[in-house]
Amino acid sequence: MIMVTGGAGFIGSNLHAALVRRGHETVIVDRLGSDGKWRNLAKHPPAQLIPPSEIDAFLESRPPLEMVYHLGANSDTTASDGDAVWATNVELSRSLWDWCTGHGVRFVYASSAATYGDGSANFDDDITPAALELLRPLNLYGWTKHAYDLRVAQAVAERRPHPPQWVGLKFFNAYGPNEYHKGRMISVVKLKHDEVAAGGPARLYRSTEPGLADGEQRRDFIWVGDVVDTMLWLLDMPGVSGLFNVGTGQARSYLDLAHAVCDAAGRPRNVEFIDMPESLRGQYQSFTQASIGRLRAAGYAGQFTPLEEGVRRYVQDYLTQPDPYV
Repeated sequence: MIMVTGGAGFIGSNLHAALVRRGHETVIVDRLGSDGKWRNLAKHPPAQLIPPSEIDAFLESRPPLEMVYHLGANSDTTASDGDAVWATNVELSRSLWDWCTGHGVRFVYASSAATYGDGSANFDDDITPAALELLRPLNLYGWTKHAYDLRVAQAVAERRPHPPQWVGLKFFNAYGPNEYHKGRMISVVKLKHDEVAAGGPARLYRSTEPGLADGEQRRDFIWVGDVVDTMLWLLDMPGVSGLFNVGTGQARSYLDLAHAVCDAAGRPRNVEFIDMPESLRGQYQSFTQASIGRLRAAGYAGQFTPLEEGVRRYVQDYLTQPDPYV
């Protein structure tokens, strides 16, 4: 039995689909709500679906869990309710770590590239407290993810009890199917596709960085299938623990992405630049690029999907199909 918190969400439902295909019994902890999120699970219903409010009661029943993938979080990078974000992103994570430690259950949790802030301290997934303390996240979401990484790092450095396998994954900019419920937090690929499909230009933010041309802001965009492959590899490698970046290791420009979307949709390359909203200024990462040396050193040999191929797959195999779900 494997539990996936946030299992009806974007990355969680893609992971869940892969686990079901493997024949695992799955328990999803999530809320389906009323915005069609249930469709993320429609093709692969879980053995159990538990609302977050009942997770403690479920764990008290001593379920025979092999692994917990803790992907549930408040991932809104513009969130402002610090108490609510801390409760979800830090305290729930701490509680699950403690339970897995006490019951000998393997534990994988989602961190984020947002912990790196503006990248001035590099994108090195060093787990030591001294290295983590150099990072300065730009928003509340990134800070809470960083705060939990620090808790894990301190526990490991002090050799306190921990789960038999523990892994933190710093996800970079994932894109792919089953993200349609995310509203303003949906991937840029989906947003640009919708603009282009409607007959308009792909709109990108003008650069706010001196000397950086419009459209040359760069992110490490990763196909969700590669993210899932990394997590399945961890399931097969119980001896691997640590904090790892999950990205391609290659930053690509937003202009590259917009052109890839136009090409995949069979539309002329048409890009328009607009001013960045005030709400994002000072919180916007103009460059991210995962350092994946530690993941490779741990033994992961999977190859990452190039941006153009991932965008083509997303647009042609999902976004333009009657049923765009995994």
